Amino acid sequence: MKLIGNYTSPYVRKISVILLEKGITFEFVNDNPWTAESATPHYNPLGKVPALVTGEDEYWFDSPVIAEYLELLDIAPALIPREPKAALKMRQIEALADGIMDAALVSVREQQRPPAQQSEIELLRQREKISRGMDMLEKFAADKTLSAEPLTVANIAVACAVGYINFRRVSPGWCVDRPHLVKLVEALFQRESFARTEPPTA
Repeated sequence: MKLIGNYTSPYVRKISVILLEKGITFEFVNDNPWTAESATPHYNPLGKVPALVTGEDEYWFDSPVIAEYLELLDIAPALIPREPKAALKMRQIEALADGIMDAALVSVREQQRPPAQQSEIELLRQREKISRGMDMLEKFAADKTLSAEPLTVANIAVACAVGYINFRRVSPGWCVDRPHLVKLVEALFQRESFARTEPPTA
């Protein structure tokens, strides 16, 4: 099994954490999808990571789909509830976390443009998305809809989203007035799977 991705992608980190938590042996193939030489389009025509190669002619892309595939292998721990509505709730929180990652990534790309070409309107729009998303995650953490235990695709995605925001310094004040979310991600960051997948600082 091969995981195609790069060390800074929060979506790739999400799948790496799942693989590590399930004890699935895999080869990590570091690939930058933004370069012309990237191998990623061979596995995902959209040219996005992660992609999971599971056979000679079988590969999966898009992190929620890969997470679902890994769950179908029925390898403990189960990260998605068996009960359909509970599973759907976990998937909704995962989608919210992925959306926060999307907004953070757009912000990073916008800030990499020459200053004269950057759009303050676009940056504000993405900051507002992140803020609203974080507010909802705080609510879920406060009412225990979201907790550090048991481990799920939802809390893994949330921690990866927050980790990416911290890494890219997209929303430095996100932790203000969100104590339950801070406590949640701090607990998750203590896990070996998160320590092993922390993005490089240089």
